Amino acid sequence: MGTDQLGLEKPSKKKRDSVAIYAKIAMDIANRIVNGEIPEGKRLSGRSLMSSEYGVSPETIRRAFSLLEELQVVQVFQNSGVLVRSKENAAKYIARHGNRNATRTLLVRMRELIEAHENIERELFEITKSLIDSTERFTASNPFYTFECTLVPSSSTLHKTLGELSFWQQTHATVIAIRREGSIILSPGPDIVLEALDVLVLVGDQATRTAVEAFIQ
Repeated sequence: MGTDQLGLEKPSKKKRDSVAIYAKIAMDIANRIVNGEIPEGKRLSGRSLMSSEYGVSPETIRRAFSLLEELQVVQVFQNSGVLVRSKENAAKYIARHGNRNATRTLLVRMRELIEAHENIERELFEITKSLIDSTERFTASNPFYTFECTLVPSSSTLHKTLGELSFWQQTHATVIAIRREGSIILSPGPDIVLEALDVLVLVGDQATRTAVEAFIQ
């Protein structure tokens, strides 16, 4: 059993559900009495039969009747069932405990959402960590990366081809594309003539970028 952010012990889900179930059953029985489905003076079946009707344990039914007995909605007889005493008291029980049960239900749901949020945060953290690890492994195994350089109007490379410039021999960077006036020239050959404001898309290692910038300027 863990603790919440205030350091308080968190009740187990089973315990929270158990509290909600017997309170809900008590409220349901009270509503059935008020609606006339269960009349005053009627003797209800034993706990074992009621537990079958609601699909819960006899102990849960006993706790539900105990709540109703506190306001004299019913009277519990040892080993002889339960007597419905007062429709009026059943209405009082609903008025007194209705909001409390609704609040309890909301609190339970709030805690469930907080736990779900915490689980999502943990999963996102693990996914992010895995992505970072994968990226670092890829970077370590592949030292090459892509980068871009723009040919300024004063560049000495203008109006010359990549072949004439011996571009790869001078920079050790590979030109994989040229962006020119809104279009893209993929895999330009050695005969492509460079123009002002061409954006060269290159592949190389860390050292090649400095070499390319120095060369085209």
